[in-house]
Amino acid sequence: MAEVVVLGAGLSGTLMAYELLPQLRREDRLTVISQGPVYHFVPSNPWVAVGWRKRSEIEVDLTDVMKRKGIRLLTAGAKRVHPQDNRVELGDDSSVAYDYLVVATGPELAFDEIPGLGPNGNTQSVCHVDHAAKAQEAFERLAADPGPVVIGAVQGASCFGPAYEFLFILETELRRRRLRDRVPMTFVTSEPYIGHLGLDGVGDTKGLLESEMREKHVKWITSAKVKSVGPDTMTVEEIADDGSVKATRDLPFKYSMMVPAFRGVEAVRGIDKLTNPRGFVLVDKHQRNPTFQNIFSVGVCVAIPPVGPTPVPVGVPKTGFMIESMVTATALNIGALLKGEAPRTQPTWNAICLADFGDSGVAFLAQPQIPPRNVNWSSKGEWVHYAKVAFEKYFLRKMRRGESEPFYERFLLDKLNIAKIKEVTTAP
Repeated sequence: MAEVVVLGAGLSGTLMAYELLPQLRREDRLTVISQGPVYHFVPSNPWVAVGWRKRSEIEVDLTDVMKRKGIRLLTAGAKRVHPQDNRVELGDDSSVAYDYLVVATGPELAFDEIPGLGPNGNTQSVCHVDHAAKAQEAFERLAADPGPVVIGAVQGASCFGPAYEFLFILETELRRRRLRDRVPMTFVTSEPYIGHLGLDGVGDTKGLLESEMREKHVKWITSAKVKSVGPDTMTVEEIADDGSVKATRDLPFKYSMMVPAFRGVEAVRGIDKLTNPRGFVLVDKHQRNPTFQNIFSVGVCVAIPPVGPTPVPVGVPKTGFMIESMVTATALNIGALLKGEAPRTQPTWNAICLADFGDSGVAFLAQPQIPPRNVNWSSKGEWVHYAKVAFEKYFLRKMRRGESEPFYERFLLDKLNIAKIKEVTTAP
């Protein structure tokens, strides 16, 4: 009998559990460790933040789902992983032993690295549904007393899509309420150029996103380093290519949402040879840690080096499609080990993203995610918004049923058929 443990029950952890089940032998046991029993669909958080969704609409109680599938769900959370002992210490001081561990925790949000940043400071967040609900309350206060808005992503951030999405979703809602003319908007980002996305761009994301900002009267600051955030002013340094400070600006605001930098969670951060200095888990081409060979990792908590040097630190995003490929490869590799075979499956690390702008959006396809690429395509249009809405409904329905399938691949490649869309949108 093998004890297989998945640490985390977000997107990567839940999918990991579902895909592991078919790989296990009858005598093996699968355990999922989570912070509470409720999963929420993170891509919908920007909609929650402007009141387009209620949190209950994007949540799934995993208790019954996991029970039906024969998965043990422990909701005390993890305090510390002890690789030498092959055990995970839980938040209630009990421990769970493992033969194989998959770290799928997602990140810790490093708001504390910038004074005044975050929901406990002076900016909002859409990284968690709790934050999004609080951001929605703050948005209603803005609507009652309009003023300047600052949206963006700080130095070290690796998830830029939600910043762009929320910028344009907020802009759409302000227009619908006839308030846009009273709300100057500025986008502040650590990216070296608009549309970099931590990927050195995909297709013409630079041109598409700059065009969208010009059309919507949004100003922007790139290669930006946020120094501090006061109750109504953000201090930002513009960094030149040589690393010097080109200019310092004080940006007034009545509402701000800034995506923070990520780091590894406390349960694994600082474990020698398991994680890098930021606490992200080191993995080989099979998603396995090179030192602790019975530990795998998937999702945002995986260490991936940046695509290249930039004036301000920029991380690499892990999109849903990329995470899905990590999950599938890991499930097959653990299955191989349980059969006495060597792991041999490698993830594709491709990226397909639908960035909703409220009434339009941008889609991009990068194969592989890190350049140079075989496919490098982007397009915008109203269809992206409706595709994102359809995918949300599809994904949550499948999650509530506990169905294990490659969601992004099945929906985006089969149902939407990105290849055909690409053909149509690039035709002369």
